Formats: sequence, C-alpha cells, structure tokens
Amino acid sequence: MNKKVYTVIVGTGSYIPGKIITNDFFLDAEFYDPATHVRFEIPNSEIIRKFFEITNIEERRYAEDDQVTSDLASFAARAAIETSGIDPETFDFILFAHNFGDMVHGILQTDLTPALANRVKAKLGIKNPAILTNDVTSGCPGWTTAMIIADAYIKSGTFKRGLVIGADVLSRVADPYDRDRMIFSDGAGAVIVEGVESDVPVGILSHSSRSDFDHDMLNMGFSLNPSIPKDHHYLRMLGAKVYAYALSTVPGVVKDSLDKAGLHLDDVSKVLIHQANEKMDEAILSRVFRLYGKREYDKSVMPMTIRRFGNSSTATVPTLLDLILKDKMEDHQISKGDVIILTSVGAGMTINSIVYKMPE
Repeated sequence: MNKKVYTVIVGTGSYIPGKIITNDFFLDAEFYDPATHVRFEIPNSEIIRKFFEITNIEERRYAEDDQVTSDLASFAARAAIETSGIDPETFDFILFAHNFGDMVHGILQTDLTPALANRVKAKLGIKNPAILTNDVTSGCPGWTTAMIIADAYIKSGTFKRGLVIGADVLSRVADPYDRDRMIFSDGAGAVIVEGVESDVPVGILSHSSRSDFDHDMLNMGFSLNPSIPKDHHYLRMLGAKVYAYALSTVPGVVKDSLDKAGLHLDDVSKVLIHQANEKMDEAILSRVFRLYGKREYDKSVMPMTIRRFGNSSTATVPTLLDLILKDKMEDHQISKGDVIILTSVGAGMTINSIVYKMPE
C-alpha cells in the first residue's frame, strides 16, 4: 500500500488563568434588557439562577490584569513544546486563532498589529526567520479553522511542522451591562502538528465546514446601557438564535465529516465540542445520535469543561484535548487508535468538524 502524508498532533498544551470568577461575582452587576435597553427589575440572583439552568456554568476564568491574549497563548505553546520535545526553531509555521488581539486591561480597543502569531514567536524566543506566521479570525471555531489550514499546508508538501494556537480574552470585550457576559471567559490551548507518512489512515482523516451569515446572531454592538457613550463596540450575542441555528446545522456537518472518512458514529470514542453552553452541546449530541437512528445518546462520549471554565472561544477545544491527554479530566481518556471528533460553532456563523485518529 502506498504511504500518504497525514497531519498528526505531536504535542498539546493549555493555559487556564488562575483568577476564578464564580456566578456570585455578578450579584452586584447592572444588567439591561437587550430588547428595551432598560435595566431588569428582577433581582440578579434570579437572573443568575436562570443562567445556570440554561448553561450549567458555575464559574469561569479571567486573565490577570497584566496579561494579554498573546501571553496566555505563549504559556500554552510552551507547554505543547515541552510535551512534544520538538525544537521550536524547526517549525515551518505558527497559526494563531483569536478574535480581538491583545486587549490591555482597562483599554477598550483591540490591538492587532503586529500580528499575534509574530508576538508569540518573539515571546517564545524563536529566531528562525523562515517561519510563516499567520493570525486566523473565525470566531469560536477559529482553532478548528486553523487546524484545517494547517492540514492543507502539510498535505500540500509545502510545510512539515507547525504550531496551532487558540486563545482569547473575552472578559474584556463583553458588555458589562449584558447578562450574556457571564458566558465568556479567558484561556489558551495549543498543539504542535507535523506531517507523518503512513500506509494506514492516522491523524486528521477528514473535515467538513459550513458558513452562513446572520449579523444578529453574533456581532459587535453598542452597550445595552443607553447612557454609555457610543465610542466602543462590545461583543453581542442572541443566545436563543444561536442555540436554534446550532441544533439545526451542527449535527449534519459532524455526520458529513464522518461520511468523508468512511466512518460511523459507532467508531467514535469522544466528541470534543466547543464549550459554549452545556445544554446546547447536549442537544447537539442528541441530534447527532438521532442521525444514526439512536434515540438515546451516551453523555460519556462528550467531555465538558464549561461548568468550571466557561466559554473561552477559540481555546475551548484545544484546552479540552490537552486536559484529557494529560489525564486531568476524571472519567475521560483518549487512547491509541481512538477516533475523535473536534467540532465548533460560532461567529455568526461558522461550523467545523474534524475527524481525527490517534496514532497507534
């Protein structure tokens, strides 16, 4: 059998900020109705209770005041480098998926120049000038988008090895008067990928994507508090609309990726899905199972971190992968030869699903 080149993950790392923000943190917040822009009359304790019922988020992590996104990314990247044992000077590319650049604490302006991939390269002390550095902005699915790009790089024969990062500091772009700010958190995850010749399929086996446009689902807008000057945009989301979209579209993309790989849901050991909303993710998984004629779904196939870490956008999937591979998630393991799904949805809207087989 002729050998083919496959994209294989050879190192993982993550960085989870140490600042723990529990739901009680928001008891004194001023929340405004997104429809009327009038402050809610119901007590915050009731808003928080309903929020928890919908999302299952109990706490999230925020970056320290002196940290920016590229700092978190460099910490995760160093961990991945250490795991792999690979000299970072041998990288051919660095892909950094994020959405808002390096936002400095207290400054309501994104910082995207120079590119964050270049900043991480410098913070890691990498000297090789031939490394391609590129930022990827694709919302919450940014890291899975970057992985698809990395797969194309490697399978084209142009590059052999690279670093793929997903990191965001959403706590600084969320409207302080929007109850949806309770969803968002900060974090970073990273992997090192390289091309491996194999006569049996391994690594990235296939991927599928879908993109649509609906400006109302997820966008940047003015504060819900009408007294706040309109000199800055905040991250805005219509959660119910995103929920409905995800349920109707993500399962089909997941199935299409498995079809492309010639595999069945029964072949899958774990589904690593973007940590956006636990109830939404459970509903998506249930619909994936229904596409295969299964009325009941096995929750153990879908590990979750959102209860403790919230939604850190591009960082959720690579962080989840790193925690499992390093035995830091109770009752969840990924073994040699396992087939896993890496999938994400977001950004008004983009969906990616990657079928990945662990090396033997």
